[in-house]
Amino acid sequence: MTEDYDYEALGLVAGLEIHQQLDTATKLFCNCPTRIREPEESDRQFSRYLHPTKSELGEIDEAALEESMVDREFEYLAYDSTCLVEEDDEPPHRVDREAMETTLEIAQLLEMNVVDQVHVMRKIVVDGSNTTGFQRSMLVANDGTIETSEGDVGIEDMLLEEESCQRIEETEEGVRFSLDRLGIPLVEIGTKPDIRSPEQAREAAERIGMLLRSTGQVKRGLGTIRQDVNVSIAEGARIELKGVQSLDDIDDIVRNEVRRQVELLDIADELDERGAAVGDPEDVTEVFEDTDSGVVRGALDDGGAVTAVLLSGFDGLVGREIQPDRRLGTEFSDHAKRHGAGGIFHTDELPAYGVTEAEVESLREAVGADPEDAVAIVADDPETADLAIDAVAERAETAMEGVPEETRDANDDATSRYLRPLPGAARMYPETDVPPVEPDVTDVETPELLTEKVQRYEADHGLDAGLAEQVAYGQRWPLFEAVVDEGVDPTLAAGVLESTLTELRRDDVPVGNLTDEHLRATLLLVDGGDVPREGIEDLLTALAENPDLTAEAAVEQEDLGGVSEDEVREAVVEVVERNGDQIEAEGMGAFSALMGECMGALRGKADGDTVSDVLRQEIQQRV
Repeated sequence: MTEDYDYEALGLVAGLEIHQQLDTATKLFCNCPTRIREPEESDRQFSRYLHPTKSELGEIDEAALEESMVDREFEYLAYDSTCLVEEDDEPPHRVDREAMETTLEIAQLLEMNVVDQVHVMRKIVVDGSNTTGFQRSMLVANDGTIETSEGDVGIEDMLLEEESCQRIEETEEGVRFSLDRLGIPLVEIGTKPDIRSPEQAREAAERIGMLLRSTGQVKRGLGTIRQDVNVSIAEGARIELKGVQSLDDIDDIVRNEVRRQVELLDIADELDERGAAVGDPEDVTEVFEDTDSGVVRGALDDGGAVTAVLLSGFDGLVGREIQPDRRLGTEFSDHAKRHGAGGIFHTDELPAYGVTEAEVESLREAVGADPEDAVAIVADDPETADLAIDAVAERAETAMEGVPEETRDANDDATSRYLRPLPGAARMYPETDVPPVEPDVTDVETPELLTEKVQRYEADHGLDAGLAEQVAYGQRWPLFEAVVDEGVDPTLAAGVLESTLTELRRDDVPVGNLTDEHLRATLLLVDGGDVPREGIEDLLTALAENPDLTAEAAVEQEDLGGVSEDEVREAVVEVVERNGDQIEAEGMGAFSALMGECMGALRGKADGDTVSDVLRQEIQQRV
């Protein structure tokens, strides 16, 4: 469990960057659709190598420069919907109007000031996530605010950007990306560094998320919204934590980063007291010539080498935990992996992994390590081993200074790993292919907030608070409002759209095949009495499994049409007479068992209340 710190005393400062995809018909700079494809649908591929360029001031961004040092080929999966703009073989078109209008709506909700003229900029990105080597981005509004229970949080700015490619997998040559996601309109909302606790960070993110969904114009589902969190403490450094997928993780991400910085500062103090130093990397392959370690043996058998670096005064500290299940040595390993190595071994964890006590002693002797020292090694091909051990030595140098500023990748367990240095202003320069936009806010209407929608559903439609919130925060509230306007009972509509669909999904029914028209027609048939409520699940299952059917055709196919009361009575009487002995013995105590039998005999074609009334009458006549 993460230690509970006095965040005020530590000087915690945090801010958020929320990235939300907009649900527009077409992409930001072309007319391609914004739907996600399966990789197997790709009909062609092409490859690129990307290199950093200088900004308009002649500078090269440090993060882009480090990224370019990793020699990788980037492969892109294209589709029948991919255009030349996405392939970077044609200039971008004008900014999508629908995306700009939605962005202006969001600006209103965040109480932001919209700029007089929107200019498109290029942001250098050479990690392969964009075919161009840069991302197009534009400032639309600034200086807004949101409320939290711990005080207001300022909104620094909001940008409209193009989404990056979807990363599919690592390959032997580099990385494979999919072009389906590239260019989807994306808003980036950055808060001011006003957040002072993990709980406030989560609350602020939830508030912004609610405002975004209130527009009804944002995409939903995994990967459509990402949160970056900037965290620092007074004696530490600003850390950008990228790619937090779940709101539930934000407070834990902040807590774990605070712990990491506190631990790194404590380690730096200890290293200072010990007079620590980092030696020069050297080749120690001879030490492991006869090793039985699988990792080391595999590298050597492939013509590799073992490199090492002496970490004077580091004994016991390389293996010190700084986040749950992550140690200072893990930080060193993250840097080594950036250069293609599988990881590192260090003497705080050895002997282990097939490395013997004798080999550890020989390793220490080879680099001149004393008992208070540690040694880190990398086993890989000679070039990779040299680059990786240099990276380890560099990170060990910064460990003596404290907390290095950097960008880190959020892990699924709310910890993080090194990604790259913090980017700077040198990665931005103007986009000359897209004309500026003069935004017009005069016709922009502020949408109803989801919190207000919940209250309206309770007051106007009689929904209980829980169901009202489910509908308002769900993806089908526009359909709910449409069918209610057509006269469908609100409780019926809400129950089907939230509870029934959830239950069917849990039963592996492919509810994703159900269209709004399927659901609308089903609700109208049930509300009108043409299909009993007990037949809803069977009808929706039939439509989900045969989406080309209409609701009316599915009713006929599944024989779900309602029956008359006379037919109900006839079926009930048959069940009662068949179970005469049980009724004579138990009286009304037999009701529950016979009710299930009656419903089964009618196969969901009759309303449960009607069946219940008839069954009670028939039993009472016999007791």
